[in-house]
Amino acid sequence: MKLQGIFPPITTPFDHTGEIYKIKLTHNVESWNRTGLAGYVVCGSTGESVMLTAEEKYLCWEIVAKGAAPEKLLIAGTGVESVRETVSLTNKAAEMGYKAAMVRTPHYYKSLLNRVDAQTLYFRAVADQTKIPIMIYNWPQTTGIDIAPEAVAMLSEHPNIIAIKESSGSLEKVMQMIREVKAGFQVLVGSAPTLAPSLQAGAVGAVLAFANAAPYACITIWEAHRGRDLDAAKDWQNRISKAAQLVTTKYGVPGLKHAMDLMGYYGGPPRLPLVPPSAEAKREIEAAFAGLRG
Repeated sequence: MKLQGIFPPITTPFDHTGEIYKIKLTHNVESWNRTGLAGYVVCGSTGESVMLTAEEKYLCWEIVAKGAAPEKLLIAGTGVESVRETVSLTNKAAEMGYKAAMVRTPHYYKSLLNRVDAQTLYFRAVADQTKIPIMIYNWPQTTGIDIAPEAVAMLSEHPNIIAIKESSGSLEKVMQMIREVKAGFQVLVGSAPTLAPSLQAGAVGAVLAFANAAPYACITIWEAHRGRDLDAAKDWQNRISKAAQLVTTKYGVPGLKHAMDLMGYYGGPPRLPLVPPSAEAKREIEAAFAGLRG
């Protein structure tokens, strides 16, 4: 299975009461269908998955599967702390038509899980029991767990572990993984501010929160890379730098949702205890995205 291209880990829209806003999720998917996005990751970190019940995840998977264009590859965010529940969620997603699962590193018991043996055991145990292949998801800035390249290299030998989303933002680490993993194992990145150099280093694609609000800009960098137009890729990388930093690092999901509202998608409010961006933050986001509209 090829995971090449740009995948947004889509946001979960909520209404003013905090319920999933089903019609707005459908609206966003139909809008993204008209772009060159490779597919959608549903119920990842950007989708506030840790705030969702299992039933709400099933609902999101169902709505997106129904609304996605046939050519869009569907990936479910299924990683939770235990092997048992992760396997259960992944196999449920498989039954609903999802082709792969993105599984984050477990992290609650940090001192016990920040070890190569524990990390490899977790992912192998999951992959042994799932009906669809899995993508490792590493985001140490949030989880506090940073999976080691040597662990990824070992896991790349498992036939049901096909990729990693490396979101640390470390270009050096991306390059090390590309050198050390088994041939055919796919390295994707989760950092929009380092998209172009990561692709140039050998990453096959990206899972980018920023692509929720600015899919065309991300796709332009991808297409410039594919066409070996490094100057165009660098130019667009510079164009998105400020905006990407604001909605992926500084203001996070609430800021991203505001940017989506600006760009013609539905962002709406985050789920409590996350809070909407301040008026000052909104002005900063609006200024950064002004040049990316249209």
